[in-house]
This record gives sequence, structure tokens and C-alpha cells, in this order.
Amino acid sequence: MPVTPSIERLTSLLRLVPDLLQEIAEEELTAKPAFNKWSKKEILGHLIDSATNNHQRFIRIQSENEPVIFYDQDQWNSLTGYNDLETKDLINFWKAYNLHIISIIKRVPPENFGRAGIGRDGQKHTLKWYFDDYVDHMEYHLRQIIAY
Repeated sequence: MPVTPSIERLTSLLRLVPDLLQEIAEEELTAKPAFNKWSKKEILGHLIDSATNNHQRFIRIQSENEPVIFYDQDQWNSLTGYNDLETKDLINFWKAYNLHIISIIKRVPPENFGRAGIGRDGQKHTLKWYFDDYVDHMEYHLRQIIAY
């Protein structure tokens, strides 16, 4: 499978990260470094929004001809109100959604990894590229929340 390294990285994160997130005090999770910056809890929420949109991307790239998929991440975060949600529920949902993403990716026929979708920048990228980028993006943001 062409994305095995990314599946392995994501699987490792799902084993490691939830316990580390649970150790962070609620005050630290909800503190905003600036008015227009996300709290750690909102960053985790952003990763859930990313999972939601990439879930759609991973399916639609296989079933449509070069779908255009993007979203306004600040609006999604603001309208969801992640800082007000229960931390444990947020962590569990993030983990469960990503386990679901892994199951989807494992079912992708190898020839479909070369199919393309179009993002906000108007550029075509393959399903493989989107999945690898999804895991890279996740790690970038997780490092804003915890050290691992």
C-alpha cells in the first residue's frame, strides 16, 4: 500500500497522544494566546474539522472527477465552540474519527491513490498526497499542543 508509512504514523499518534492530552490542565487547554489565536483545545477541534473535511475528500476523490473541497477553518472552529466542549469527549472523538479515517484509507484500491482532487489553492493533488499531507498537518498542530 503506497501510504503505509502515513498509516503507521497516524496509528502511533492515536496510541500516544490521547493520554498526553488528558494530562494537560483544563486552564492550559482553553487559554487563548491572543484574541485571534486558537487555544490548544481549539487546535484539537481544528484537527477534528480537518478529519471531517478529509474524510469527505478521501471518499469523493474516489467517486467523483477531481472534486473541489475546502472549508473556512476559522468559521468552522468558531461556530463549533470547541473551548466549551468536554475535553474527554473531544479527545475521544478525535481518536475515534481518526481510527475511522485509517479504516477508510486501508480500503482504498491502490489505483485510486493516483486520483486527484482540488483544494483551496486550485491545485490538483492526488489522494495519496492528501492523505500524507493530512498526517503531516496533524503532527504540525499536535506539536503546538504537546511534546511527544
